[in-house]
Amino acid sequence: MTTSAPLLEVENLQVGGEGFLVVGKVSLTIGQGESLGIAGESGSGKSTLLLSLMGMMRPGLQAIGGSVRLNGSPMLGQSDAALASVRGGKIALIPQNAATALNPSRRIGAQIDEALVLHSALGKRERSGRVLDLLGRVRLPEPAMIARRYPHELSGGQVQRAAIAMALAGQPEVLLLDEPTTGLDVTTQSALLDLLVDLRQRAKVGILCVSHDLGVLARLCDRIGVMYAGAMVEQGPLSVVLARPLHPYTQALVASIPRLGAAGLPLPIEGSPPSLFHLPSGCRFAPRCAFVQEACHTQRPELVLVAQDHKIACLRPNIAPAPASQRPATEFAKGAPLLSIQELSVGYPKQGLFARRAQKPVVEDVSFTLGRGEVLGLVGESGSGKSTILRAIAGLATPNTGQITLMSKGLAHPLAASAADRPLSQLRAIQLIFQNPDASLNPRHRVLDLLAQPLMLYGQVPRSELRAKATDLLGEVRLGAATLDRMPAQLSGGERQRVAIARAFAAGPDLLLCDEITTALDVSVQAAVLALIRDLARKHDVAAIFVSHDLAVVRSIADRIAVLHNGRIVEINDAQALCARPVHPYTKKLISSVLDIPA
Repeated sequence: MTTSAPLLEVENLQVGGEGFLVVGKVSLTIGQGESLGIAGESGSGKSTLLLSLMGMMRPGLQAIGGSVRLNGSPMLGQSDAALASVRGGKIALIPQNAATALNPSRRIGAQIDEALVLHSALGKRERSGRVLDLLGRVRLPEPAMIARRYPHELSGGQVQRAAIAMALAGQPEVLLLDEPTTGLDVTTQSALLDLLVDLRQRAKVGILCVSHDLGVLARLCDRIGVMYAGAMVEQGPLSVVLARPLHPYTQALVASIPRLGAAGLPLPIEGSPPSLFHLPSGCRFAPRCAFVQEACHTQRPELVLVAQDHKIACLRPNIAPAPASQRPATEFAKGAPLLSIQELSVGYPKQGLFARRAQKPVVEDVSFTLGRGEVLGLVGESGSGKSTILRAIAGLATPNTGQITLMSKGLAHPLAASAADRPLSQLRAIQLIFQNPDASLNPRHRVLDLLAQPLMLYGQVPRSELRAKATDLLGEVRLGAATLDRMPAQLSGGERQRVAIARAFAAGPDLLLCDEITTALDVSVQAAVLALIRDLARKHDVAAIFVSHDLAVVRSIADRIAVLHNGRIVEINDAQALCARPVHPYTKKLISSVLDIPA
């Protein structure tokens, strides 16, 4: 709760365009050393809200009503020139992809120095010392060396910290964070959040953090606001809202989060958020709400106080927390052997004069087996070799040593190192689903064309039957037939990932290789994709290797888990046993880094 004059005051802010609202009547305050989290699905208006707080609007949008004040001074309606010293000075934004905040052609130190020139009166020598001080403050090793590097020479976590250092150069009073941990492994994520908590406590910086990961907000924030379709539906102390959510939407969000200590899959939220151009006349969440009443379709609820500092926008007369729920774990009986990997080692050529002779080991001495219908999780930090193992199995990376064997019709078939040397039957049997569907789906092809290619290549389906077969495949991934005639750009991120899954199943595979396929998805969409992979694997007796840096996600879907560290498997066990009773110190470290929400 704010105890001093607020640094940032937002009152009934409305942002939109002609005939639609992206942000509708949002109010919030942030004081010194306070942190507020904003949660919600993609398209709920979270990022638009952050930009508007700096007096910035995306093309086609404008402030329609309300006010934003920073230390009592208005931010809306001011010119860019008037706000030049405020942006990056009094208030700073760290975007979702920190790399976009950094110039790829300039060294890290030079970019931080530029921020100091704009927002301080320090001389050149003083600025040089201040650059190193800022890099050390965000806990980057060897600040002098980091200052001389370019952004592409840093890891994802280091780039994120460098962006924070640049944002701190102007000594902001308020820090705006847009999905600050997306794509980071759990240990890097944990260290970054520790850094932000330290900044808040020691420098008394006010923080507003937008994230679809409620575990991140639970670690960083004191209070939380939940947005849906541009409106705030619940606000209050984070420990209260997440432990006893009252709004049906918040309850559904909490139920969709994978839990390390819970067996079974999280529950997806049925349906999709409404279009901001065609909002329901009553409650925005009514079409998806399990507690909907007749009045919900005609009356729009206002945010009202229901307990101390706890507000919700809901018409239900008897508001009570929903019971905790989780989709039950399905019984699994390991099928006949499908895949065997023995003493696999993979290396990539080093850069330089002796590149052909020297190999940099990425995966060393990896061995495991996989049965039909089984889901094996591969977890570890970035660079541990997870994706390299998948690439070797798919024939996209050449092993140095070892053997990969595929079992078919009771016979063992050693796989050629390169996919180009494998017969069509083996190419069909192993299908890879990439992390980013945007990079794997041709943007110029309709969904029908994307599905038709594997159907004709592997299934030899006649052209006259393609549409019917493609419709069946979309039904398997819970998409309607209307999706067939759409382009990838016309689909949401979750829908594109489902199309990628449908395309993989179009080949009739025996083994699915899933490479971080839920990393950038909302928790509700992630829950739906996890359930989809698990259900299809069971239904079609297809094995899967599921790669992720998120141990809680892997725990929810995997039958067994293998933990990778520096290219080696350090522990492999039944999923429940490994998470409950880890043996290796590195596994214990990963588990301790998992972000959870109040029970």
